[in-house]
Amino acid sequence: MNPFVVLVAGLLLVDFVGTMMTASAADSLRVGVAEADITPPVGFPMAGYYHERLADGAIDPLKAKAIVFRDAHAESALVVCDLIGIATDLSHAIRKRASEKTGIPISHIVVSATHSHTAPDYMKELYLKLGGEKQAPLRAEYIDKLINGPVEAIVKAHAAAKPAELEFGSATQSTPVSFNRRSVMRDGSVKTWQSHDNPNVVRAAGPIDPGIALLTVRDEAGKSLGILSNFALHLDTVGGTKWSADYPFFIEQSLRKACGSEVISIFATGCCGDINHVNPRSKDRNKADFIGNSIGESIHKQLPQLKRLERADLVVKSQVVRLPLQDATKEEVAQSLKILAAANRREEVDFFEHVTSYKKLMLDHFRHREPHAVATEHITWGLSRSLAGIGETLPVDVTVMTLGRDVAIVCLPGEIFVELGMAIKQGSPFSTTLVIELSNAVETIYVPNRAAYAGGSYEVTNSSLQPGAGEMLVETALGLLRAAAMDTPSDTERKPAP
Repeated sequence: MNPFVVLVAGLLLVDFVGTMMTASAADSLRVGVAEADITPPVGFPMAGYYHERLADGAIDPLKAKAIVFRDAHAESALVVCDLIGIATDLSHAIRKRASEKTGIPISHIVVSATHSHTAPDYMKELYLKLGGEKQAPLRAEYIDKLINGPVEAIVKAHAAAKPAELEFGSATQSTPVSFNRRSVMRDGSVKTWQSHDNPNVVRAAGPIDPGIALLTVRDEAGKSLGILSNFALHLDTVGGTKWSADYPFFIEQSLRKACGSEVISIFATGCCGDINHVNPRSKDRNKADFIGNSIGESIHKQLPQLKRLERADLVVKSQVVRLPLQDATKEEVAQSLKILAAANRREEVDFFEHVTSYKKLMLDHFRHREPHAVATEHITWGLSRSLAGIGETLPVDVTVMTLGRDVAIVCLPGEIFVELGMAIKQGSPFSTTLVIELSNAVETIYVPNRAAYAGGSYEVTNSSLQPGAGEMLVETALGLLRAAAMDTPSDTERKPAP
């Protein structure tokens, strides 16, 4: 063969291989993790119940913890906050500001909450701040921190993103810490929070999900940077009037003791609208430290068994779903005002009537351009600038982030029943699927499965949605997962041509 031809061919091959290597490096996934403090001051209202409680201290800090994924084709961010829920207004403010600072598309940013009940009741103060209305300086200053903290975590994680080793899989929580809190009764109804010592209880009304989905992040030297975990268990184990992140704080402490003091534990709450920590067959209640340390131990034991993610192509899909809202008639609102007024006078009112009345004022605020009542005079939780007068449906985001052909992160609004989360996991084409509730919107309140509406009780009473809304979320999530799987290059597509 002509030596000149051999030389040219060799140069072309070197150039081709060099181009391949450069493209491969540019295409490699970069991951960053970071956190920021969002602890409110003493004297700020606390969330979780239907009367004002002012915090008088802190047990442990509240944080916003972010993970950012970046490759040559896409980038996304998930920030999980120690809050009871993410108001749509808060989500809009954080995502817009984070997008402006990082360039990540707004639709690729998810803001989620752990659902701590020892976190701030911030919605009215956020509503006042966004409207430029008068409020106490201490409360106004905290709203700035509440928005800036998650943004700071996203920006820091985005800047820190670098090539990383990812491992995935799941642990099983074998020590009982989660229980289905709904029971089937002998009359065919369903009731929440029943002891199984009650002779009228037949059985638990649904399952639990014992799986802890896991995604770990290490730098190229093997140092553990972050652990993203996902488990279906309601957070309401602390009580009192001091700030606390609840049991995820103890998961963090457990993992830092085992994996290094700088590791960031990002706990994302799974679908647990009908799951809590109280064993209906026992009079003992598990405490936050026992629950968190037990889950942390389950995670730590499983870390050596996780699989390395060999393929990490990032695909992000998001879709707005319009969920049908329940109505609030003029007569219902009038009756609700009477019940709320009685409750404010500390008169005894039926708990379910109190819950319904509060919900009806929220729905009146959402459904009607000219509401029957002035919501700001009667409620704090549920006020919204962006959703006021929205109409018959509630627009919410369903977002999926997938890594290669093995890992999917599904982000849903509201407090989702465990049956719906398990349906997504079962139908997912990805071997490890994290299903995260309370993302980008909490105004759905509870999201039961359709069958639960027939049984009734607390979660159904405290849902703003009509039956079938939960199944709409499942169908949307599975559709996005299938689309993401189709968009992920196959191994043969990634191989160079011969």
